[in-house]
Amino acid sequence: MKTITILVPAYNEEEALPLYYAEISRLTESLTSYAWDLLFVDDGSTDGTADALRRLREADTRVRYLRLSRNFGKENAMLAGFDYAEGDATIVMDCDLQDPVDVIPQMLQAWEEGYEDVYARRVTRGKEPLLRKWLTRAYYALLQRSSRFDVLPNVGDFRLLDKKCVAALRSLRETQRYTKGLFCWIGFRKKEVLFHRADRRTGHSSFSYASLMRLALDGLTSFTTAPLRLSMLCGVLVSLAAFVYLVYVVAKTLIFGEPVQGYPTLVTLILFLGGMQLLALGIIGEYVARIYNEAKQRPVYLVESLNGEPVNI
Repeated sequence: MKTITILVPAYNEEEALPLYYAEISRLTESLTSYAWDLLFVDDGSTDGTADALRRLREADTRVRYLRLSRNFGKENAMLAGFDYAEGDATIVMDCDLQDPVDVIPQMLQAWEEGYEDVYARRVTRGKEPLLRKWLTRAYYALLQRSSRFDVLPNVGDFRLLDKKCVAALRSLRETQRYTKGLFCWIGFRKKEVLFHRADRRTGHSSFSYASLMRLALDGLTSFTTAPLRLSMLCGVLVSLAAFVYLVYVVAKTLIFGEPVQGYPTLVTLILFLGGMQLLALGIIGEYVARIYNEAKQRPVYLVESLNGEPVNI
């Protein structure tokens, strides 16, 4: 019998966990042709998430849970889950029930057909601010054009991964992680299933606009050098414009003479060129910071306990 691991990263999801467990139990009890492994990763929650997971473990031995030593972020929590996943396939999903469990049978059917990465594409995004929807579309369009591989729009972390894909993701130990890009980077046979994203039943999203901007920046700097090339292109264009303006000033002075003028023009050019230099330095700094973090070779995450038992680091 094949084993399916359900990998659920959780951060401050005390209220959502019982509701999610009821839904996933209903599904797994109807699919008796598979053995189920329910793996939760508590990403350093500060509420009662750990106690809720302990109660689930006591009621159902299929439940396993990791507790990280602090909040490392969802990207790193997923890697922790991949390291501890034991199934022939792993399904990654959130416990807020925005990812409907009823999509899982379609994923399993595609996997049985030979597909190794079955991802869920959102047809609708549920209740979400218009600004956030617009920024999301613009970001994916930018990333798609600047990357050398296809980045799937309207696709999150909800997907089924064959154990070959999980093994590939385990081997990628970079600290500045952008897992949505890594899913695409590893390749393998992919197939999409469509679903309508539901609204959260409890709590609220832990992703603010600031955290989403950081994640977007990680995606751009992790999978493309386009910002560096763009800064170089801007430097070339500004230099050409400055040379043309220099020729114009010299020619005008030789032909017509030039009284002492041009203070506003001079100030404008200095400010513009200074701004361009700072922009280019900032882009370079983002890449240098990532090199610095990778060079330290710190572990991506630290596990405090497994199923409530301390883990030696």
